Amino acid sequence: MRATDWIKSPVDMGNASVCFKKRVCLDRRVKRAEISISAIGLFRAEVNGKRVGDDLLTPGMTGYHNRVQYMTYDVSEHIGDAACAEIAITAAPGWAVGCFGFDGGDKTYHDHYAINAKLTLTLADGSERVIYTDESWVAETSPVIYSDIYHGEEVDYTAVPRVLGNAVLDESAHKFPLVPQVGADIREQERVAPVALIVTPKGERVIDFGQNLTGYAEFTLAGKRGERIRISHAEVLDRDGNFYNDNYRAARDCHLTFVLDGTQRVMKPVFSFQGFRYIRLDEYPEGEIDLGAVRAVVVHSEMKRTGRIVTGNPKINQLYHNTIWGQKSNYLDVPTDCPQRDERLGWMGDAQVFCRTAAYNFDVRKFFEKWLGDMRLEQWPDGALAGTVPEKLIKHGPSRVSAAWADAATIIPTELYRMYGDKKVLEDNFEMMRKWVEYQHHAGEEEFLWLGGYHYGDWLAMDAGADSFVGATSTNLIGSAFFAYSTDLLIRAGEALGKDMTEYRAMYRNIVKAFRERFMENGMPRVKIDMPATMEREKLRGEEEQRIGMTQTAIVLILHFGLCTEEERPALVDKLVELIDGFDGLMATGFVGTPYILHVLARGGRADVAYRLLLEERNPSWLYSVNHGATTMWEHWNGIKEDGSFWSKSMNSYNHYAYGSVCDWLYGVAAGISADEEQPGFRHILLAPVPSRELGFMNVSLDTVQGRVESNWYYKGDQIFFEFTVPAGATASLCLPDGYRATLSEGTYHFVTKA
Repeated sequence: MRATDWIKSPVDMGNASVCFKKRVCLDRRVKRAEISISAIGLFRAEVNGKRVGDDLLTPGMTGYHNRVQYMTYDVSEHIGDAACAEIAITAAPGWAVGCFGFDGGDKTYHDHYAINAKLTLTLADGSERVIYTDESWVAETSPVIYSDIYHGEEVDYTAVPRVLGNAVLDESAHKFPLVPQVGADIREQERVAPVALIVTPKGERVIDFGQNLTGYAEFTLAGKRGERIRISHAEVLDRDGNFYNDNYRAARDCHLTFVLDGTQRVMKPVFSFQGFRYIRLDEYPEGEIDLGAVRAVVVHSEMKRTGRIVTGNPKINQLYHNTIWGQKSNYLDVPTDCPQRDERLGWMGDAQVFCRTAAYNFDVRKFFEKWLGDMRLEQWPDGALAGTVPEKLIKHGPSRVSAAWADAATIIPTELYRMYGDKKVLEDNFEMMRKWVEYQHHAGEEEFLWLGGYHYGDWLAMDAGADSFVGATSTNLIGSAFFAYSTDLLIRAGEALGKDMTEYRAMYRNIVKAFRERFMENGMPRVKIDMPATMEREKLRGEEEQRIGMTQTAIVLILHFGLCTEEERPALVDKLVELIDGFDGLMATGFVGTPYILHVLARGGRADVAYRLLLEERNPSWLYSVNHGATTMWEHWNGIKEDGSFWSKSMNSYNHYAYGSVCDWLYGVAAGISADEEQPGFRHILLAPVPSRELGFMNVSLDTVQGRVESNWYYKGDQIFFEFTVPAGATASLCLPDGYRATLSEGTYHFVTKA
């Protein structure tokens, strides 16, 4: 691929797709044919009328100013013994040129889409012929007359192709660096049949697929020439049973439209995707609606399922189901926050809190290899990282540098190393980790604390009021706690790589000392945290003065990040339980505290309280959404209120996977399968299940890089029966609830203890 070979349409077609064509005549038999293709925007290719590859939304979403992937395909069979090679590459705006980001603006990275291709023909005599994109290619209109990631797609099958002229060299695209494909392919994964055709109180015809998902609707029918299928998308119905998608914000006008030509065909979008459970038939051919002709196609990045959980509690099983579908819905090239509204950004906070659960559920190595690479390229010279990667506002500087969000730079490589045991993830990302820690070191008002800044805080916590976006916990405390945690993770990564981390060990001791002096007193968080006299109040936007240190999340971070002494732990756990009881027996935590709260309770000897929170059904709780019909995780604990009304229109996704991070507790504590940090990649397995009679039983399997690990337990009378499987090449340290310990090697083992 050459940076000089970008071509564009001679006519700006806006959001309509253009097909670039080239005919290559062959005077000798082709032995092998290979084509490499990229786009600023999206592409789909055919050679001799046969589709090239089965991947979608290529070349994926990157920070295009940093790199653009190109895909390479073997197209030998497409050419075979043909006398000519007819190449057709259709392009569309995609993320790079179409609407993208909060403001609904378009042309984020370029003001038009362009393609770059190279066809390499190895002929029978061993000679080679190479065809590049240039001005000899012809541009034509395509049936895709409108396409946008947020706003959907319109395909007119009656449209007659119209030649626009020869392609034009796009010299302004030379700035986009081309790299071979790094990320996992995006593909169609499953098809979901409708469960019902609903006529709402407003008279709308709505198809319910029974599952919130990411992908698109597919129709198989003919209809009459000129008839249209036009649909809208939604995740939920309102309390009256009517179609509702106000929470899609600017993307609520996302439509799929197909103009029929009377030919039986399979119809689906080419360059767009949606998040939905319901579709409304705004227009549809006359006659009875055949649900057998309609499917929802599930689309996400290729990743192998590795973990499975089944318990004796149907609601916990649904919670796990919702977590799996939340991951499938949001692992589409980048770890998006949500797949439906005018956002779909690679939010770092969501990604880091869920990363361990993600790696239990699926093999996510390839997925994160690409995204961490994007993260490295987006990092600023001073080490700063914005809240999203790729960062739309990169040309203006990082939009918001926040603790717990940018700490994805240290947390995700650590979690991947822990789960898969490959040091390459640390080698590739060590410098990014180090630069991020150095940014924290110099970002605050004091050397060893991160004071000041504009953070997301304990996002969507309930302890600052049910309608607050940011919780009550001091963001100075959160920032400084994550500064300590990231420094600790950097040290561990460096030592795993054989580096001298003496300097950072000294820094870490100073951070912990400074944290304890400012934020703790007598082994407890301070209730009121004084602002530094030098701090400019406008930097805090006023909120920090209202935040406190004595919160559930503050204690959770102190315990989980090891910012207390071992002697202080029992009292801190007791205080955490007291705060839970004082909040009517409920969690008050948000994105920052929730992932760790069950862990610190179980480790502190209060697994009973951890299970109580897990099984809680009032708001806020994990099972609240289950009881309200959720099939994926919600953004807000109470996205739908008890009276059926909605939390808000502006920020209320019903497919937001972050709170699914609870499942790493189900795998790692309830089932007791975790990797030994000293021997990562499950070479040495820690088996320490914490059963609960309220779950009844638990069957968990995990396909690790060493092989399958299983942990099963169930209650029978006053006994608990356990069964474990350890794969070849691994060992396991077993610890049962009654204190029994053993070292296990390959095989299957059975144990019985008193309940």
